[in-house]
Amino acid sequence: MDNKDLSIDELEKIGYYTNQDLVNVVNAARFLNKPLLIEGPAGTGKTYLAKTLSKLLDLDLIRLQCHEGIDEDRAVYEWNYKKQLLSIQSKDDNSNLFSEEYLIKRPLLSALTCEVDSLLLIDEIDRADEEFEALLLEILAENQITIPEMGTVKGEDNKVIILTSNNTRELSDALRRRCIYLYLDFPTIDIEKKVLINTIDNITEDEAVKYASLIAYVRNLNLNKIPSLIESVEWVKFNIFNKSNTSENLGILLKDKSDHKLYLESIENLDEPNNKWISKIF
Repeated sequence: MDNKDLSIDELEKIGYYTNQDLVNVVNAARFLNKPLLIEGPAGTGKTYLAKTLSKLLDLDLIRLQCHEGIDEDRAVYEWNYKKQLLSIQSKDDNSNLFSEEYLIKRPLLSALTCEVDSLLLIDEIDRADEEFEALLLEILAENQITIPEMGTVKGEDNKVIILTSNNTRELSDALRRRCIYLYLDFPTIDIEKKVLINTIDNITEDEAVKYASLIAYVRNLNLNKIPSLIESVEWVKFNIFNKSNTSENLGILLKDKSDHKLYLESIENLDEPNNKWISKIF
């Protein structure tokens, strides 16, 4: 697998806008052949970054979506007990019931044994239990999985591993030590402006700057649900198309009733100098 350094230009060509610090961390993880742990608030584009890297590096994407209660059977492997039972009933020799023929590969084992270059995305690891983290350590540190009935399955060095976390709980030190760490926050005004210009037809640079500034202001309010990058883009896109003002269509941007009220009150109570640029957005 080619470990040539990536550049900002390469990412921007396929629609991902970022800064050099992020690119440096991604390149370090690839150079050291270590998993990349991306942590940050929900809606900052962590999963999208993994998908972008998969596309840019031409890697098969294998995704494990974590959730409460996820275990080895859902994440690593399980035995096809129905097939084993049928084999017992139809064969005299049942000495090989725990072989690959009866093994159902889940995402982690599939990624480990994948013969083509791949990217394993372990998404929202913070939603899983701490016990599941312990299950991952052998894979992250030694690139292998131990199956008691078969022994140790060793993986090839043909994959990138990315874990994402919305930081809803503290991850273990053991897991963190096995990864390169990247904190992904909401985009800066400059980056959000680039996203708006390159994803919305007929938006001017001036409109993009003003909307990006307004969104940054909104995210700094004491909201119950901070709008994601996707929500902000959809809101601006709809407003530009319909020539709406910034007090309309808030259901696209904000997904909590009290946040609507806070937003409208904040806009009304802004000092006059700030209020001028907001009123000129549309």
